[in-house]
Amino acid sequence: MGLFSGRRSGDTPPEWIVFGLGNPGDRYANTRHNVGDDAVRLIAQRVSASFKSGKNDAFVAETRLSDQRCVLAIPVTFMNQSGRAAASVIKRFGLTDPSKLIVVHDELDLEPGDTRLKLGGGLAGHNGLRSIAQHLGTKDFLRVRIGVGRPPSADRGADWVLSKVPKRGRPELDIGIVSAADAVELVISSGVENAMQSVNRR
Repeated sequence: MGLFSGRRSGDTPPEWIVFGLGNPGDRYANTRHNVGDDAVRLIAQRVSASFKSGKNDAFVAETRLSDQRCVLAIPVTFMNQSGRAAASVIKRFGLTDPSKLIVVHDELDLEPGDTRLKLGGGLAGHNGLRSIAQHLGTKDFLRVRIGVGRPPSADRGADWVLSKVPKRGRPELDIGIVSAADAVELVISSGVENAMQSVNRR
């Protein structure tokens, strides 16, 4: 039986699970790779939701957005093990529809400050997305992509996403984080298609 094939008797799954990708620890705070983590923390801050640790390889906050029950989650695994945390959270809460999983992550193919929505499709070489697809057995989850731009050279990709962002580059990145939080809220309040039409035409 697959992860999304059914739920245990008596479970009431949330309408949405929002999963913000990043690496744990102060060393990786404020890096490009952690913008997904930052966006989900911002959503929690907006609704005064508190994260709890101790289960599912993730910090988890249960809340409501647009009067829908939502779980906000931030993995405590490293990026390339994000799928382990995602599968654990999904199993715990009994989510049965992968399109109701929103993964917020950094995207090299978008300019800093740009935000886009994507449902399913390719993984663009992103280790966190690859891990999630492998553990869930599907790519049919929603992605909120936060642009971080390309590194100066192709061989510096890891340094680019894992290093602290210089002060001059922070405002654009912060715009992307706010836009991503707005996009998640729009998905939940207006539906995926309406949100995609609004966010992706900017």
